Amino acid sequence: MDVKVVIFDWDGTLVDSVEHIADSLHQAATELGFPAREREAYRDIIGLGMVEALEKLYPGIGRDEMNSIREGYGRYFFAKVTTPQNVFAGMADVVADIRSSGRGCSVATGKSRKGLEGALVSSGLGSHFEITRCADETRSKPHPAMLQEILSFYGIEPREAVMIGDTRYDLEMAQRIGMPSIGVEWGVHKRDVLGHYAPHAIVESVTDLRDVLGL
Repeated sequence: MDVKVVIFDWDGTLVDSVEHIADSLHQAATELGFPAREREAYRDIIGLGMVEALEKLYPGIGRDEMNSIREGYGRYFFAKVTTPQNVFAGMADVVADIRSSGRGCSVATGKSRKGLEGALVSSGLGSHFEITRCADETRSKPHPAMLQEILSFYGIEPREAVMIGDTRYDLEMAQRIGMPSIGVEWGVHKRDVLGHYAPHAIVESVTDLRDVLGL
């Protein structure tokens, strides 16, 4: 692909954290008396900001209840530190090679700023990204605000970047502003879902992703 900037989602795209997020949400909600949801329901909201995720899991939830779940989620989630071993095999090299090729590299994630800052350091990936945007400092996916802010940082147009993600929220966010996207099948959503958002490609392996990016 002839693009100047590659934008990555974090959870489920760069880092194998989907099941830990689902576990943490389940524990935090059920210990407060909220009904357990099917495993797929917890997985499906990954990529959204926490407010939007909880509103989808528990329609009509109050602000105080939401804050209680968020506090519990933080305790469970941060009990496990993201390490380089949690990065999907081969993805650290992909990110490094993108930077070596002279292209920009950034992150657009539904994580909180606190969560991402810790993970950038402990994963060993942080030095590769020139800008990162989180749901709690702008708009949640699939609103394209995160992408628009990243584009403004680089001074480029949507067609000059590509969004890489594992969820429909990632690809819809890109589609809304005419940005090319690549769906990866090793995270939350598979080809049958990702294909609805007109991605440039859907890949099932890191090798395939490297081929699409010309690495």
